[in-house]
Amino acid sequence: MRLIFSYLIGLVFGTGIALSGMANPAKVLNFFDVAGSWDPSLIFVMGGALVTTFIGYRLVFGRTAPVLADAFQVPVSRTIDARLLGGSVVFGVGWGIAGFCPGGALPALGTGRWEVFAFTAAVIAGIFLAKFLQSQGGRTRRAAA
Repeated sequence: MRLIFSYLIGLVFGTGIALSGMANPAKVLNFFDVAGSWDPSLIFVMGGALVTTFIGYRLVFGRTAPVLADAFQVPVSRTIDARLLGGSVVFGVGWGIAGFCPGGALPALGTGRWEVFAFTAAVIAGIFLAKFLQSQGGRTRRAAA
């Protein structure tokens, strides 16, 4: 049942990305081009997502537990550290260069464009690199102790 709902949620998300035009990197990059061919439509997509998320969280967290799980899985740390800031910078720079965010790139794979596949491969490589560096940092700290 969880797999079916995950598929349906992904389908709704992908449809929204496609209908809003956010699978087109030129549209996203034009949002960042405030001195040139600026396209404000991304603001409306983000605004719609914020309103939907706000309402959704109010409805979901009014429950004692999720429908398909035993407990909510929410972050407990509120620490703003170098790892969080660095990841945010890498995410933003990658988005600004490529015109894709990772979530928007997945539905765009259906376009068959090589740029989307290259971006997705780079994201996957980045995930593995981050995991590797994280594991090396843990070993270094343990060895120093």
